Amino acid sequence: MDQRRKMASSTAAKRKSGGLVDNIKTIVYAGLIAIGVRTFGFEPFNIPSGSMIPTLLVGDYIFVSKFSYGYSRFSFPFSPPLFDGRIFASRPHYGDVVVFKLPRDTSIDYIKRIVGLPGDQIQVQHGMLYINGQEMPRTPDGTCVASDEGPPVIGKQYIETLPGGRTHEICKLYDQGGLNDTEVYTVPPGTVFAMGDNRDNSQDSRVLSAVGYVPLENLVGRAEIIWFSIDWTSPVWEFWEWPFEIRWSRLFTGIT
Repeated sequence: MDQRRKMASSTAAKRKSGGLVDNIKTIVYAGLIAIGVRTFGFEPFNIPSGSMIPTLLVGDYIFVSKFSYGYSRFSFPFSPPLFDGRIFASRPHYGDVVVFKLPRDTSIDYIKRIVGLPGDQIQVQHGMLYINGQEMPRTPDGTCVASDEGPPVIGKQYIETLPGGRTHEICKLYDQGGLNDTEVYTVPPGTVFAMGDNRDNSQDSRVLSAVGYVPLENLVGRAEIIWFSIDWTSPVWEFWEWPFEIRWSRLFTGIT
């Protein structure tokens, strides 16, 4: 009888030990899969500012495809200097909304829309975008709320058309002053020119000292989908208000 009890106790101990090891393995495998998906597949980001209004709002949570333009060192967590340039590289297109590492401080992520490719000449005159001397047409499309904090500031919304016929929404407060009349920018090889859709409230490639031309190596990926969106007008701890603050119509919508 004692021998049977010892055998049963030993078997139970092995099962307990085996169960613990299996659980640890499961956690490790899940972590590796999550890191793999984040590095090579899709990475989540949230929108902290209104520079991409009306396309993206503060409180939007998006997925960015990491494979759209191939991979650089900025595709990996902590950006290890494993190699220079990009592997499996593919060229971005006009109108792509991209997340990139700020050239002057690669610890900071920015999100803007690509309006200029290598070799292009970009200029803004009287609020209108010119690419290689051609004015990019825009058509009125109602109004937009151009501010992301404080009292709402109402601007004019337009549909802008880029080379190749791709269209997107922009928000404008005025067409004179500030960044509405710029020099001619010639996009250097290996870089792109990016602008925010909230044209009068965006620090972007038009400001050479702050953002400037974005190296292709700095591209993290292309913004694909809004998977969650919330207004956050109430304190976070008031969880009973969450259902009324979620922007249900924006959930799982594509980014164009």
